Amino acid sequence: MINHLTNYYEHYDEDARLLSRPGQTEFLTTMRYISRYLFPAARVLEIGAGTGRYSRHIASLGYRVDAVELIPHNIDVFKAHIDKAHPVSVHQGNALHLHMFQDKLFDVTLLLGPLYHLMTQKEQLQALREAVRVTRPGGVIMAAYCMADSAILQHGFIRGNIHTLIENKLLDPRTFRASSRPEDIIALHRVEDIEYLRAQLPVQMLHLAATDGYAHHMRERLEEMDADTFDLFLQYHFSSCERRELLGYSNHALDIFKRL
Repeated sequence: MINHLTNYYEHYDEDARLLSRPGQTEFLTTMRYISRYLFPAARVLEIGAGTGRYSRHIASLGYRVDAVELIPHNIDVFKAHIDKAHPVSVHQGNALHLHMFQDKLFDVTLLLGPLYHLMTQKEQLQALREAVRVTRPGGVIMAAYCMADSAILQHGFIRGNIHTLIENKLLDPRTFRASSRPEDIIALHRVEDIEYLRAQLPVQMLHLAATDGYAHHMRERLEEMDADTFDLFLQYHFSSCERRELLGYSNHALDIFKRL
């Protein structure tokens, strides 16, 4: 799996992903939730930090941030963009084994990438348990997921790959439950999958939010919008992103919970 991820990120501009309007929607929504749980002197950990766009932004707000990233290419891009006035401690490591951190160390722990790529429930739970372990009681963990129905609609129906997905046994033609192999890179979830994983942890749910909502389905229209209309779209999205009936249509969902 590491080889697949390394190849993927060496050929993908992760640092630019959040600059499109769907990407801005995801970034701004995620930061709205992160900001709700930051406080003076809060210590933040981002696990699977990619090229560091979230970590660097949080550090620029004056918070102490540690970041863990698996892929060397992403770490190189991350370090090249660090503002010396707002440093981030960057560690190469795996979300499954955060041996560099002691228990109950962080106030806010972000798991914004690893659950996109961990294919088995066992690995997903291990990563979540490690995130909980390094978070203090009462601290907040935020875990991001890629949503299955959004991928089925976009990659399957809109792009015309639906029959190929079924033929390759990546999609059940009766239930439309998706599955992934390591070479597919992305693990896909439904709301009930997220809720099952959370139920195995010593935590209390706070929010489950669609971080980009319908934005990717209307990408072209969003890019054409004037600034005032796009701002109105964002206000609609912020007001509706926790509505359960809309969660599955989002490319990404953010599960937010408190360690007990």
